[in-house]
Amino acid sequence: MFFSFPAILHMVIMTAEFLIGTTVNGFLTIVNGYDLAKSGKLLILQILLICTGLSRLGLQMILMTQSFFSVFFPFAYEENIYGPNMMFIWMFFSSIGLWFATCLSVFYCLKISSFTKSWFLWLKFRISKFIFWLLLGSLLASLGTAAVSIEVGFPLIEDGYVLGNTDLNISDIKLMKNNDLLLVNLALLLPFAVFVKCTSILFISLYKHTCRSQKMSNARTEAHINALKMVTTFFCFFVSYFAAFMANMTFRIPYRSHHFFVVKEVMAAYPAGHSVIIILSNSKFKDLFRRMIWLKKKE
Repeated sequence: MFFSFPAILHMVIMTAEFLIGTTVNGFLTIVNGYDLAKSGKLLILQILLICTGLSRLGLQMILMTQSFFSVFFPFAYEENIYGPNMMFIWMFFSSIGLWFATCLSVFYCLKISSFTKSWFLWLKFRISKFIFWLLLGSLLASLGTAAVSIEVGFPLIEDGYVLGNTDLNISDIKLMKNNDLLLVNLALLLPFAVFVKCTSILFISLYKHTCRSQKMSNARTEAHINALKMVTTFFCFFVSYFAAFMANMTFRIPYRSHHFFVVKEVMAAYPAGHSVIIILSNSKFKDLFRRMIWLKKKE
């Protein structure tokens, strides 16, 4: 079997992203799970990070499975990846990953921002209950999106002809129920809009704090600048993933083309990259992770 250079490069990139993603998300899940069990209390941030880590582990595995089939078993891709069970799992983890990231941004926004609007303060004082219900709503919304996507169906590529022809313009192939499936996924604009709103509020608040703290200690200024960098990087990862996901759901990108591989790589970069940022921006996680790597090196 002949493998083109773009396909080999794609597998190398996806494998690297998969290894990084499973390591950092597994780390976040285990560490926060241990803290939660040790405290014996419902710590909302730990619950958020556990949910986020688990959802990203699932998403990373699905993306790796898709890439594996697209490179090594191209003619079995449609049958295995577009089957109802795999499509349900794919849509569930894609949706819940966006929702949980939005929940995390809402938490940071309410916890860190210093706005004094009455509605904002009302939510701030009820943050634990609010985030809990938001997590439950995210789970139900993701299950609903995945179930409706299966009911709507997925684009059928006749005779698998497009799988063997990467130069073919997919708009010339008969695609069924394409627009309906994309319309279902436009429901994900809601968590995206909430995320953008919360991130904007948080960015403005941190920027004001940074301007004020420049007259104070250098340590405080550096802390706010680091927080601004984290929020900005998080925003870039989230927006790039959302754009790549929506482009993928149009089903108009030629199969196994360069653009097809790039979209998958951008999507896989988000669950790995943002979790790395969470670890690096938290001194406790960073020290634990450094010690874990150091112990592995010593062994």
